Amino acid sequence: MSLRDALKVPANQITDEAVYRERRRLLAAFATVPALGLSGCVGAEPPPPPKVTLTPEQARSGFRTDETLTRFEDVTTYNNFYEFGTGKADPSRAPRTLRTRPWTVAVGGHCAKPGKVGVDDLLKGLTPEERVYRLRCVEGWSMVIPWLGVPLASVLKRFEPTSQAKYVAFTTLADPKQMPGVAWSSLDWPYREGLRIDEAMHPLTLLATGLYGKPLLQQNGAPLRLVVPWKYGFKSIKSIVAIDFVEKMPETAWHEAQPSEYGFFSNVNPAVDHPRWSQKTERRIAGTASKLFAERIPTRPFNGYAEQVAGLYRGLDLKKWF
Repeated sequence: MSLRDALKVPANQITDEAVYRERRRLLAAFATVPALGLSGCVGAEPPPPPKVTLTPEQARSGFRTDETLTRFEDVTTYNNFYEFGTGKADPSRAPRTLRTRPWTVAVGGHCAKPGKVGVDDLLKGLTPEERVYRLRCVEGWSMVIPWLGVPLASVLKRFEPTSQAKYVAFTTLADPKQMPGVAWSSLDWPYREGLRIDEAMHPLTLLATGLYGKPLLQQNGAPLRLVVPWKYGFKSIKSIVAIDFVEKMPETAWHEAQPSEYGFFSNVNPAVDHPRWSQKTERRIAGTASKLFAERIPTRPFNGYAEQVAGLYRGLDLKKWF
């Protein structure tokens, strides 16, 4: 049985790899359960996006928050990065095998200037700035993180995408020598994600290079990761090695593994429950000596960024295109 069957178990219940293997016999029974809930955005392209005008003031209002920041210790020890293990602590405990320099990103597809570029050249001339984003993951836990990075749009525009570029597809490194988790069939490697072109070009979409003023650590997606603050955390692909401008909606890792649970858009929407749990509330990482999580709080549409991004989805059925 592949680990894909284990996706029937909430990720926040997956512990270290040894315990996980003991569970596999029990999880086999879940493989016969029919897919639940939503259609998974399969079989058709969504309608074209509306024209959206975002003022600079609206954009800037999404870069900051007065919410309490999650501690650096928690941000760097409670992670989803299956390439380094399926448990939340596995990525931070994994040997430091990821070589982040030299690092090359291949950019291709529907653009006038495709090519391979080193990560430092990719960011050359762009000034990193700290932006405080809330990054939420699908299990219902969230963090408030001061990311360091550059607007993704500033990078993508250098490659001059054509009018055929309707989506942007991203690919993670998949090297079993550097990433021991790749040896397990937890997902169909390499990890892939995608955005609609207007989402990728939105001012709030960040190509992150660090957090808390420090370069990204291995467990946080070094040296380059995506941050899309109004979407669930699994959209924030880590350790990016390829970016492609494509015409059709690209397949993504979690949607391929479980299409009834992980849609392409993956916008934070408290009105659309995950088939196995409610998304009406979230748990903020508390970072206290007494408990890991704070009390549950209401989930906000688009993770609190509705003013900035709701217009991108005007006229789109957010239950069908979840």
